[in-house]
Order: sequence, then structure tokens, then C-alpha cells
Amino acid sequence: QVQLVESGGGLVQPGASLRLSCAASVSGFADFVMSWYRVAPGKQREMVASIDRRGTTWYANTVEGRFAISRVNANSTVWLQMYSLKAEETAVYYCKATWGASGYWGQGTQVTVSS
Repeated sequence: QVQLVESGGGLVQPGASLRLSCAASVSGFADFVMSWYRVAPGKQREMVASIDRRGTTWYANTVEGRFAISRVNANSTVWLQMYSLKAEETAVYYCKATWGASGYWGQGTQVTVSS
């Protein structure tokens, strides 16, 4: 049983920063690849960033240099630090835990970037 709970979303102005958290309730958290996705209004789900068990990270081109994903395995938590947010990044952000062919999703947290 894997449970993921995201938090940290909210309403911010363009150019602001926000930090999302994902708390996992799962045995063997360190073995999971953790990822952040987002679903913007009227758009398809987009992978934003991921981090594997060794701490190797990947970022979508659209967020490279502005977002940072990190994890603390001892706390079973992964974060997404977002800087210089843009209005078009308004979306529901989801945390995903992947182990082999199995993937688990959180319920999502809303991020709204608007002046």
C-alpha cells in the first residue's frame, strides 16, 4: 500500500516561488523513483521533474534552471522547489512514486499563478 500526500500549493503572483511537498507512506521509499507531474487546464499531463534513488534528477526543458526536485529518504519526502513561476504553469501538481512497472499517485495540489 502506497499513499502519497502533496501539499504546498496555492495562489502566487508571476515571478514568485513556491515549494511543494510530497509525503509518502510506503515501505522502501528509497527504492522508488519520485516524480512531479502537472495537469494544466485544457492540457495533457506533463512530467515536470524526477529523482531516482541515487539522487539523479531530470527536468522538463520548460522548467530546467527554475525548478529543483529533492528528496530525503529518511523522511520519505520529496520536494519540488519552484522559482520564477509563470502564469502558464497554473496546474494541479501531482507526485508519483514508481517502482518497476508500478506507479502510485497522490491526490494533487493546486498551483495558481496569477496577478
